[in-house]
Amino acid sequence: MKPKILVVAANYYKNISFDLSLHTSGVLDKKTKYTFISVPGVFEIPVVISKNIKKYDGFIALGCVIKGETPHFDFISSATTNAIMKLSIEHKKPIGNGIITCLNMKQAEVRTKSKGIEAANAVIEVLDIF
Repeated sequence: MKPKILVVAANYYKNISFDLSLHTSGVLDKKTKYTFISVPGVFEIPVVISKNIKKYDGFIALGCVIKGETPHFDFISSATTNAIMKLSIEHKKPIGNGIITCLNMKQAEVRTKSKGIEAANAVIEVLDIF
């Protein structure tokens, strides 16, 4: 039976989210049953995963945080990454981190081609281990 995956995509940067989702679904189409949920920003991803933790076998977090002139980038990136890891460990479910953290939009656009694919492949590989 194909594993059920929830993809939670932050739409703060809509073009980045769209590209990440497109590349991710290309991997998931072949090997899983999956659902997409959109949230406003990456900070909301962990709570949506937490709310759905019992309904799915694995999760993929997609989004982008671009560094600005304040420490906000560091706080959001760190808090989100730590929350995702904590959920994964506590519930023993894989969560692929497809959240791009970068210095500018050009870097983000380049990374959309691989980040979602890497996160999807990581979740599928870990599920195969279980």
